Amino acid sequence: MNLPFDGAITEFYESEAAADLRAAIENAGKKDILGAYPYDSRLDKSTYEDTLHALQVELVKLQHWVKDTGARIAIVFEGRDAAGKGGTIKRIRENLNPRGCRVVALSKPSETEATQWYFQRYIEQLPSGGEIVLFDRSWYNRGVVEKVFGFCDEVQREHFFRQVLPFEEMLVDEGVHVIKVWLNVGRAEQLRRFLDREQDPLKQWKLSWIDVEGLKRWDAYSEAIQETLLRSHAKLSPWNVVRSDDKRRARIEVIRLLLSGLEYDRKDHDVVASPDPNIVGGPDLLHV
Repeated sequence: MNLPFDGAITEFYESEAAADLRAAIENAGKKDILGAYPYDSRLDKSTYEDTLHALQVELVKLQHWVKDTGARIAIVFEGRDAAGKGGTIKRIRENLNPRGCRVVALSKPSETEATQWYFQRYIEQLPSGGEIVLFDRSWYNRGVVEKVFGFCDEVQREHFFRQVLPFEEMLVDEGVHVIKVWLNVGRAEQLRRFLDREQDPLKQWKLSWIDVEGLKRWDAYSEAIQETLLRSHAKLSPWNVVRSDDKRRARIEVIRLLLSGLEYDRKDHDVVASPDPNIVGGPDLLHV
């Protein structure tokens, strides 16, 4: 089987990864590597499926409320590569009407877009009345990925930081519900997921050159992530950091986060509950 990028991820694992990372992956096999995670094992499948189903029923209620009231919801999903953004988004929207819930996953800017105001192409994707928009990566590319790979200079990045909170404050003032989610995954678990993707023909499309090169830049990513979250965390548009080493718990808690912050019709508070504070918190959770 031909491996993407000539097996660069396996090559990194075998020749460059630290011994403790290799040992953790070898010992885990196909299981999630939880490391310092607050739970010793991942959520069991039966509990996960039952809880997810109940929460997805609540998501359907939420969408009815959004349509009836003309509410606008923008959910920003960011996180380390392989942290579970796509899988979480899938579970949110799989039972919703696609006419009122869409995913935005923009590619790199075109030549024309590169000459525009940085936020301009994202503004065009914001929700209309009665719509939920899920941003699979967002304007925060400038804070992290562009910084790590040198796709922007420091002047451009500082300009971004001066504008991002006022930009989000304008959205909130306009009545848009802005929810920012940062999915965080440990280094060994990230590498394990990359190796799994590399070997699976159905998942290889998820890998990119950025993923391969990013494996070597963990510390640079960590520094950029920490700075970005601290500088763009505000009362009106706070960051919600979600520990996603256990994908099942992460998906459940992200949906709870979304539902618990909105008062929609026929809401079942027993089902929704509040997100688990061991899994969901502010930027300080990055240090756990």
